[in-house]
Amino acid sequence: MKFNDFLHGLRFGDIPEPVIERTRYLLLDLIGVAAAGTTTDMSRIIRDHAAGMFGPGSRRTRLMFDGRAVSPAGAALAGGISIDSMDGHDGHKLTKGHAGCGVLPSVLAYFDAEGLSDEREFLTQMAIGYEVATRAGIALHRTACDYHTSGAWVAIAAAALGARTLGLGEAATREAIGIAEYHGPRSQMMRCIDYPTMVKDGSGWGAMAGVSAAYLAASGFTGAPAITVEAPDVADLWGDLGSTWRVMEQYIKCFPVCRWAQPPLQAVLNLRAAHGLSSDQVERIEVETFHQSVRLACRSPKTTEEAQYSTSFPTAAGMVRGRVGTEEVSEAAFSDPEILRLSEGMVFTERDDFNAAFPARRLAEVTLVLKDGRRLASGVTEARGDPEAPLPAEEMVEKYRGLAEPVLGAERSGRLEAAVLGLGISSGADRGVASLLSDVFEPLLEGD
Repeated sequence: MKFNDFLHGLRFGDIPEPVIERTRYLLLDLIGVAAAGTTTDMSRIIRDHAAGMFGPGSRRTRLMFDGRAVSPAGAALAGGISIDSMDGHDGHKLTKGHAGCGVLPSVLAYFDAEGLSDEREFLTQMAIGYEVATRAGIALHRTACDYHTSGAWVAIAAAALGARTLGLGEAATREAIGIAEYHGPRSQMMRCIDYPTMVKDGSGWGAMAGVSAAYLAASGFTGAPAITVEAPDVADLWGDLGSTWRVMEQYIKCFPVCRWAQPPLQAVLNLRAAHGLSSDQVERIEVETFHQSVRLACRSPKTTEEAQYSTSFPTAAGMVRGRVGTEEVSEAAFSDPEILRLSEGMVFTERDDFNAAFPARRLAEVTLVLKDGRRLASGVTEARGDPEAPLPAEEMVEKYRGLAEPVLGAERSGRLEAAVLGLGISSGADRGVASLLSDVFEPLLEGD
């Protein structure tokens, strides 16, 4: 199917039911991560920035879990960065990045600003966003020498969804995605890996650029052709639109840390459970893994960004506490002497076969060297939640509740869960989207 036919012509009934179901659960997961993200300084700062610098004009929407009125571009910026502030959102192996983080705040901004309420259209736009963003990400990696953040290609999806929402014709749609690609943040991801800060994966900036691009194109602004969509050497990535569904290739994170850190963490948790170990039995942890995982080198984090972009710290926290959740990447954990002992003493080795397998597979093998002299090996381990072995639905719901309930409370998080998982089931209904938007945009109350 041609790009414009897919973007503007796709209807809810054209999408296979397994794709719709997957999209619902990805949406639920993103909302849970967004709720947890509001507890971070990164989210607070960007929401204050958006409220102060991106005020509403002719189009008005609101900030996620905040309620203040802003422009659609400001909402997309703040929403994407708030989700990115708690690194537990979905991703894709070949893009080495995250589609949903920028797609969801863009769809929310368009629906709120344009007064849309059709829940089937909401799910259709989410599915389209994953298809466009994922292909654009793979195309960018194929055509550019640097490894760019997700924002660089999420911008194209955000613009495409705006073109659909605003009913742009083929020529204006081409301008929209061209503007978005040209102005999308070509930020170099490994700079943030080496120096973890709040700039992170650029998803919010990409969503902002894409939303702006759509409205600019609607006003007659022009852009350069989007190479990631139109270049002959990426035509194969777009020729299967409507038949291959890339949304089914997204992985789910079990822990709020970089995916590259999760294989060693999973290996340690497996060993801990299998042998009934406690951390005081462990002399040191030895990790064999791939280069990018080793590059996550912060051992004694001072900020949540450093903890989320570390391999040693969350792996050590998993050994000490038997879990890694939001508490383990927050300030309260950074002075834990037992976590720091294992993190600072962790030994890393790159393996050529693991490097060769990346990015299609992310592998690690961990050895626990015990104080009694024993060495316990994990075997080759991958993180859970890959599309080849997806998490059960009940586990995704459990993850959502664990993230959302401490922030939103059981009643509000329950309403959101019911609204999301019921989207598109009743023909022509819009109650689900109305409920979803109400709870997503409602400010957090004191004590929430």
